[in-house]
Amino acid sequence: MAATLLDVGNCSADHSSMSSLCARLNAGIVRAHSVAEALRLMREQPFALVTVNRILDRDGSEGMELIEEMQQDEALKDIPVMLISNYGDAQQAARAAGAVKGFGKSKMFSPETEELLRGYLKPDQ
Repeated sequence: MAATLLDVGNCSADHSSMSSLCARLNAGIVRAHSVAEALRLMREQPFALVTVNRILDRDGSEGMELIEEMQQDEALKDIPVMLISNYGDAQQAARAAGAVKGFGKSKMFSPETEELLRGYLKPDQ
């Protein structure tokens, strides 16, 4: 079974880019537009990885809110979550809050980002 990524808070263009990246990795992708929707989806189905934009496209809320909510929830805290941000200070804050190493949109198609995602999006064995 293919691993599935939950993509939270990206605009349509960036979600399309993430979808292309997931296709290259033979992974599925599901989109959420808000923290509440992401939390609901995580409770309904398994995800190998969650990526969250620093600022969610639709409502302008902060991606850190999702990271913090996940870390406080026993059922969700073990799901790897990555912040998508070019800002080093935002990446540091996300890691301090419990996120795994993330990446910036400027590096979305870099070999390093593909390798980083590949580590989480392996098919079930």
